[in-house]
Amino acid sequence: MLVTLASLLYGAGPVSAGDAIRALSGGGSSEARFVITELRVPRTLIALTAGLALGLAGALLQALTRNPLAEPGLLGVSAGSGFAVALAILLGATTATLTTLVAQAGALAGCALVIAATRVQGMGNDPIRLVLAGATMSALLLALTSMLMLLDQRAADEIRFWITGSVAGKSLAMLEATLPSIAVALLLSAFVARPLAAMALGEKAAVGLGHHPGRIRFLVIISVALLVGAATALAGPLIFVGLVVPFIARAFAGPDIRKTLWLCVPTGPAVVLAADVVSRLIARPSEMPLGVVTALIGAPVLLIIVRAGRLPSL
Repeated sequence: MLVTLASLLYGAGPVSAGDAIRALSGGGSSEARFVITELRVPRTLIALTAGLALGLAGALLQALTRNPLAEPGLLGVSAGSGFAVALAILLGATTATLTTLVAQAGALAGCALVIAATRVQGMGNDPIRLVLAGATMSALLLALTSMLMLLDQRAADEIRFWITGSVAGKSLAMLEATLPSIAVALLLSAFVARPLAAMALGEKAAVGLGHHPGRIRFLVIISVALLVGAATALAGPLIFVGLVVPFIARAFAGPDIRKTLWLCVPTGPAVVLAADVVSRLIARPSEMPLGVVTALIGAPVLLIIVRAGRLPSL
């Protein structure tokens, strides 16, 4: 609630907090009302939705791989989604619904390729090797995205702005296009929460409790693809959010994935929206890209996890 209020009151433009309060109460200047209703309200709603999606996706990936370093930005999921959207921009397919579908297909492909590669090499349970495989896939996809920008200068400017990560200037039409897939992913997440908790005891124990690990893995990957694709379509590839949010949630919930998922619901939106508010205020009157702020927040958390020796904890 506090970061939502801050998002409505503060920005890089000339509308002050006092002007925003008057506009929210129905008064104030027409410029202030326009900034609040047409710019800050959609921006706030999109940041909340992207944070929810990325936080849940990170928690699901970490539970599936039993790896606290698993995160959409580190495992090639966000890069796959980003490459797919960049390709769509280059080809001129920029409708909200099509962008969302393309982003989700790219996220699914990136996630599946990394997990399949690690399992083929027999290292699916090795946290460091999994992250290395994801980093390799991300680097390859980012290089391919850079190559796309060389093909068309007009598309290059749009892709360059989009891949830095931002919720500024986005319309509610884009949010409406992603809501159905996010709703499906939320239902799938609620369905797999109990089986994932059982799988934490080992696949044999999960089978003994009546669960089907292969089916659960498939549903989790679909959920992650839907969530990351929707978030990427909304805000671009924001890295480290899926790492930071589950880390905070587990600090309160402990190792139980069911409690962690529930706590990610408010924590994810709060983290992304707080980062967006900081991005507006840190370089006024300009704005710092949201993806830069999330990286500055997430990199120290990654170092803390590694130095604390928590890799086997999941």
